[in-house]
Amino acid sequence: MMPDTTRQADFDPDVPEDFDSPHAMFKDLRRRCPVAYSEAMGGFWAVTKYADIVRVLTDWQTFTTTIQNVVPRVATTQRRPPLHLDPPGNVPYRNAITRLMTPSKLKPWRARIEKEVDQLLAPLLERGEGDICRDFSFILPIAVLADFFRLPADNARRIRIVGSEFNMALQRRDDENVRKYSDELYCLARDLIEDRKVRPQDPEIDPISSLLAVRIDGEALPDAMILGALRQFLMVGIVAPTTFIGSAVVHLARHPEHHTLLKSDESLIPDAVEEMLRLYTPYRGFARTARRDVQFGDKLVREGDVVAAVFTSGNRDEDVFNDPDEFDLNRRKRDLLTFGRGPHMCPGAPLARLLLEVAIEGIVRRTRRIEIAGEITMTNWPEYGPLAVPIRIIP
Repeated sequence: MMPDTTRQADFDPDVPEDFDSPHAMFKDLRRRCPVAYSEAMGGFWAVTKYADIVRVLTDWQTFTTTIQNVVPRVATTQRRPPLHLDPPGNVPYRNAITRLMTPSKLKPWRARIEKEVDQLLAPLLERGEGDICRDFSFILPIAVLADFFRLPADNARRIRIVGSEFNMALQRRDDENVRKYSDELYCLARDLIEDRKVRPQDPEIDPISSLLAVRIDGEALPDAMILGALRQFLMVGIVAPTTFIGSAVVHLARHPEHHTLLKSDESLIPDAVEEMLRLYTPYRGFARTARRDVQFGDKLVREGDVVAAVFTSGNRDEDVFNDPDEFDLNRRKRDLLTFGRGPHMCPGAPLARLLLEVAIEGIVRRTRRIEIAGEITMTNWPEYGPLAVPIRIIP
């Protein structure tokens, strides 16, 4: 979409940010201009109110995901279901993953993730300092995904390196390396598909085999679309947890009373993670494209316009959450937008929640206090959260 010179820009998403400034900007937009236009990143509308975000995410007949699904646009290669397909085309790809997300199938994963958390935290605790993003949160999700996709050791090492480099390139908007490492992720996914065809695994526990086992009217899913789906699951699973864990550690450092509370009663950690997922939602740029002219109050979104559903803003909407900037473990309503809504709600959310709970539990259990020891470096759209959080640890 080309910038529309007849429109007045309501905000600039490229202003330098710190940890708190995005929330201040979204609070201002919710009050002053809840559906705001920006000329940046090709031109797009930012929908900042909870109800409007739900409208965009659930009305897929009006707001399609098949054209552009993130701001800024980062897709450089082929289609990646289920995100790139509207219903009913996305359903078989979602079902192949959600069947692996039942409580019984995820139960063994707690011990696996705990082991990985222990191994990653050990050198940080020994030194008493480090960067929680570089040394922990940028590694943990990739390690868990490698295990989830049942990668051989060589491929697991490869995805740790490629996934981390892709993530950093994406955060820095290094388009050349985004394309380079995106292509490498595709190559990795292609190798996995070919391996499963030669050496099939149980589709009840292996996501690749689950996708290969799907039949629609007796026909298998196209290899190219399975490849795109694997690439999508890898990307989302790598990016979102890395910044969120950094945000959670910043919160614990700023609020030692919350750290102490969770340490004294670990049963509170699931609710604490939910409240942090509300406060520090890692995605603020998932997008749709309008199929027709749509009115939002006094703003006209035209056919073909890109609309970003800003989860990070919606989860702090004053009309939905009392004292939305406060951390409240007793919050009665916590109907989060963090994992989306409607036909594209994240199918991997149960595994993501488990990973985050175990990570925060491990950090809280093994530390007495955490202090910020340097400048927090922030990511850019479409994510919210830190790229670097230097810390001192009192074990």
